[in-house]
Amino acid sequence: MNLKTSKFYSFLWVACCCISFNATNTLAQQNSSNIKYVDPKIGSVGLILEPTRPAVHLPNSMVRVFPVRADQIDDQIAYFPLTISSHRQNWLFGFMPYTGAVNEQAWTKKFTSDNEKISPDFYQVTLEDQGTNISFTPAAKSGFFKVNFGSKADKYLRMHILNKGEINLNSKTSISGVEDFRGMKAYFYAETNTPLEIVYQNNQTKTKAFFKVSNQVQSVSFKYGVSFISVEQAKQNLANEIPDWDMAKVHAKATSAWNKALNQINIEGGTEAQKRVFYTSLYRSYERMIDINEYGRYYSGYDKQIHTSDKPFFVDNWLWDTYIALEPLQTILNPKMEGDKIQSYVQMYEQSGWMPSFALTFGDDPCMTGNHAAAWILDAYNKGVSNFDLKKAYEGVRKNSLEATLLPWKNGPATSLDSFYTKNGYMPALNPGEKEPVKEVHGFEKRQSVSVTLENSFDDWCIAQLANAGGNQRDRKLFLERAANYKNVFRVDKGFVWPKDADGNWIEPFDPKFSGGQGGREYFTENNAYTYNWDVKHDLNGMFALMGGKAKAEEKLDDLFRASLGRSKYNLWYTFPDATGLVGQFVMGNEPSFHIPYIYNYLGSPWKTQKRIRMLMDTWYTDNLFGIPGDEDGGGMTAFVVFSMMGFFPVTPGVPVYSIGSPAFNKISIKLDNGKNFTLNARNNSAENKYVQSAELNGKVLNRAWFTHKELAAGGVLNLVMGNVPNKNWGVKDLPPSALDYNPLQ
Repeated sequence: MNLKTSKFYSFLWVACCCISFNATNTLAQQNSSNIKYVDPKIGSVGLILEPTRPAVHLPNSMVRVFPVRADQIDDQIAYFPLTISSHRQNWLFGFMPYTGAVNEQAWTKKFTSDNEKISPDFYQVTLEDQGTNISFTPAAKSGFFKVNFGSKADKYLRMHILNKGEINLNSKTSISGVEDFRGMKAYFYAETNTPLEIVYQNNQTKTKAFFKVSNQVQSVSFKYGVSFISVEQAKQNLANEIPDWDMAKVHAKATSAWNKALNQINIEGGTEAQKRVFYTSLYRSYERMIDINEYGRYYSGYDKQIHTSDKPFFVDNWLWDTYIALEPLQTILNPKMEGDKIQSYVQMYEQSGWMPSFALTFGDDPCMTGNHAAAWILDAYNKGVSNFDLKKAYEGVRKNSLEATLLPWKNGPATSLDSFYTKNGYMPALNPGEKEPVKEVHGFEKRQSVSVTLENSFDDWCIAQLANAGGNQRDRKLFLERAANYKNVFRVDKGFVWPKDADGNWIEPFDPKFSGGQGGREYFTENNAYTYNWDVKHDLNGMFALMGGKAKAEEKLDDLFRASLGRSKYNLWYTFPDATGLVGQFVMGNEPSFHIPYIYNYLGSPWKTQKRIRMLMDTWYTDNLFGIPGDEDGGGMTAFVVFSMMGFFPVTPGVPVYSIGSPAFNKISIKLDNGKNFTLNARNNSAENKYVQSAELNGKVLNRAWFTHKELAAGGVLNLVMGNVPNKNWGVKDLPPSALDYNPLQ
């Protein structure tokens, strides 16, 4: 090497170092936001039921990608779906790089993985057995994979259909496919930066294909668009979002989108582990609903038509899980988007004839119980969300209450059991051993008679308030009467909600801890009477009265957290697998329990709420693979974590009031949609100092353990002084209003 050459390479080396440093510095600046605390692996090993999936996606967007494996401790990856139709529903289009011999066994081959890096905006992994490195970054309706092959063996992109459909090689550098699932179709269009050749395909169905890459090529970029309209629309979605081959640009946009979402809430104090739990929970609160409007058009699974619209069309909502915490959280953070979501439900009602429950991509999947669209709509409306058709929304929830069946896992015309409910004010239960005579009752889900009565009582209270908003006093009276139906299944002499047969007799024998068969489904929804005793969100004072007054209700609430299982955990979980995160009979791992620790505020003992919430957060929500105590349900559970770690919670959706708990951080600042900020300061906060000693709201003494949404939305500062012993005199006089005592529409 001569001197000139040496100087040239020295210059080149310095230049490369500078470029590398600048790129690293730029990336560090991008990652200086709250995204650095997000760990999508948290909770990715289910305690009993489903793990979370470490999904890589933009907030509320169509493309959601993750490695398909049993759970996070499974070291083998089967493939990556190009997207999913819904959380825990149909996955679409399997993609995986492959090296080696092509044969029928190659379809079932999984790949040992290591060095995995996962964040909301980027994914990377090494497949150990073939030395392949995979990277992925998402756009809204498209995605970008980059594959670096490490093996000298033959190289392929392996693709297969996960439902029904076919895959085609359109040209040497473009692939397309279609899948049929649940009565609709999904499409993809993909391009590569190097020529491909199909070398193996199931020629009869075209559901499997290996696309050979030249032996001289070590790196392949694979970008794609997805659509629920057509391959051509998928191609257009790709062109709109990823027009070139600059993966870094796509990644930067994804990072920016997550920065905007995650920086809506900023925290100070707390441990690094608590920050990871908090921001991972906030990230999961953006997995659904998803906007499937594809640049001016969307396909609706509710009338099987393509619609032209310049408005978002949101799908994928498990409303039984999300009306409690996820939707109220998004109402604070993104009220305009919340109105668009509700308007999407209104459009689904107009298109299908029924207000949906679980509004999935392909149509309503009416899982669980209740008419909770009513609670969601009222809650948003009472918090100032107005960009939806209130009259039509009311029409839909009213029709579902009076004309649709209330049976679990059903939507459609009323049955004989619904006629009984209308006449008698409760869903009748079968006596032990009695055969089900009503054909419409789900064979596995049963009647869930007590839960149906309780949940629809609450929803009918919500409909009464919506009727009042529309000036319909006749309907208001009708639905307030129906809202009192919960009293018909509370057995005062036993102090528990209790199933009742069609003749009005209490079911015997009955064990409040264990009766009802698998999941308690003869009488309840996934939980027992100990949990559902507190499921009267709209009339807490009425519930306390049935229990014998507030003092006895508080004793009963204490007992919930202390009562024995009465059997082995094995026997309990064999029958109640959803009863995870147990503290006594309290079930942290299931949604109907979320509001229960905050009920102490309504009983004049807010210090017990503070004690319970801190214990529950510290015990069950940790920053590891086991860090979620039950089915997370696409943000349903983690939104509860966001609220509780911030230090407050909406006990009754529909009542614009937040109950104060015990914040995990010294300072929480929420950027509101109106440009203002709401800040909660917790002075002297620590693991030991979990009790509120005193409070001020905007400089004025606050002696109540609650505040209103109006006070939050106006911005301002809530100051709490924390200590290590309870102040049993704070928050004991001006108690949070029960729903029947608080009606801002009157």
